[in-house]
Amino acid sequence: MTGFQKLSRAPSGVLVALLLVSAPAGFAQSRGERAAKLDVLLTELSEPGRADWETVETEIERLWSQSGSPAMDLLLRRGQEAMAAEDYAAAVEHFSALIDHAPEFAEGWNGRATAFFYMDEYSLSLADIERTLALNPKHFGALEGLAAIFEAMEQPDLAIDAAEAALAINPNRPSLQETRKRLERATGSTEL
Repeated sequence: MTGFQKLSRAPSGVLVALLLVSAPAGFAQSRGERAAKLDVLLTELSEPGRADWETVETEIERLWSQSGSPAMDLLLRRGQEAMAAEDYAAAVEHFSALIDHAPEFAEGWNGRATAFFYMDEYSLSLADIERTLALNPKHFGALEGLAAIFEAMEQPDLAIDAAEAALAINPNRPSLQETRKRLERATGSTEL
């Protein structure tokens, strides 16, 4: 087993401490530069019919996933890997550790909300989505998740509101467009 393999199996707290001590100076792009870039990208993403919307969306999500700390980014990756492996309990543990160490990092809350959703823990998911949106009101993924929860809870009017909010930010995303059509059929509404 290599040193990296041993390190990757260490408890999250140990890794956080090690990475915080060893973080290179200037690791993170300045908050101001990142915020300005995100503003431009979100404006571009909101343009209906934009051909390169996927590229813009991917860049936004990449920037959102940068905490500014290698340790926090590692916890995020671990949570995402657990999600990909459908180990939702492990994902919740990683995202919870991330939230404990970086409560102002929206992606930790959003990741845990997603894990809770897949565990059918809608109340817990809703609470984490609320925190995600308080930290990042333009988080179209969280808004789409909110629409999915309300739809699963058979509250189509609330689901429509969440879908409309997500579509205002990201009008070209096919999954959001499909959600809108499904909700229109379910409610008989054509005003979306």
